[in-house]
Amino acid sequence: MTLDLKDTIRTIPDYPKQGIMFRDITTLLGDARAFRRAIDELVQPFAGTKIDKVAGIEARGFILGGAVAHQLSAGFVPIRKKGKLPHTKVSIAYSLEYGFDEMEMHEDAVAPGERVILVDDLIATGGTAEGAVGLLKKIGADVVAACFVIDLQDLGGAKKIKAMGVPVRTLMSFGGH
Repeated sequence: MTLDLKDTIRTIPDYPKQGIMFRDITTLLGDARAFRRAIDELVQPFAGTKIDKVAGIEARGFILGGAVAHQLSAGFVPIRKKGKLPHTKVSIAYSLEYGFDEMEMHEDAVAPGERVILVDDLIATGGTAEGAVGLLKKIGADVVAACFVIDLQDLGGAKKIKAMGVPVRTLMSFGGH
């Protein structure tokens, strides 16, 4: 029997607010076979290519990104919410559904020209990923791809990242939001 990764995603209706179908990847992460397969599928297109760093967006992007970096023998770079990093950092404001926030990374985390893959669990409207790509490009990274387990395709985030010249890899998509 073939494992369908989509079957390992728990859907929680009306969370965090009415009308939202929250796609919970913790059930995928808790299933050893599904977790391994998701990482293998995220890594597959880059096997045999030179990737210097994997950047993960706080917090679930840390879990996935760390595993992807390990598989690719690449370094890992955390992209964090404002005020969480101790060393000299570079920051960028990004749009949320209702307002703005900021994310940061250490200014020396990626050298200019290094090949970087961005990883997170889900892309929805694309504001956070767009900010992360902008942050990486701001310090001179060559953003090779942005990878996500889930694409909420109706919200258009993947299209925004592609419009920035960054290929997008997703393992599954869900309609709605």
